[in-house]
Amino acid sequence: MKYQMPVLAVRDPEVSKRFYHDLFGQEVALDLGRNITFTGGFAIQQDFDWLVGIPKSTILHQSNNMELYFEVDDFDAFMDRLHGFLDVELVHPPRMCEWQQRVVRLYDPDWHMIEVGESMTVIAQRLLREGNSVEQTAQLIQHPAAFVEQCRKDME
Repeated sequence: MKYQMPVLAVRDPEVSKRFYHDLFGQEVALDLGRNITFTGGFAIQQDFDWLVGIPKSTILHQSNNMELYFEVDDFDAFMDRLHGFLDVELVHPPRMCEWQQRVVRLYDPDWHMIEVGESMTVIAQRLLREGNSVEQTAQLIQHPAAFVEQCRKDME
């Protein structure tokens, strides 16, 4: 068995397609009208209730029980781009996690939660450039030293 991807129930696939393309740079890999697959590894589906044979009333709006997770190398640039999307509602404003990652959470047009976090590789490399050792950086970002060591090698 091979896992494929998550599928999000949406009301209007064209609205969602524009949203994921314009804000997240997701390209369409396959467009079947009611079902659209993105190169990022997820799909959207209109009429999800019809597809799986369940009552429309059981499709939850803003369930807050899962999220799509994206990482960006330039968190500030993403936040600048996000400010241009005036109709996007934030779950919370940008904040710093204890593992030194800046994150923001927001809702898509169908109220699915999305997290955008600063790349952990970028964070590790910044801390290393600031003079922290591999071990110190691993402790600060709560990642294995092997991950940090690979980030260090990638800087060379």
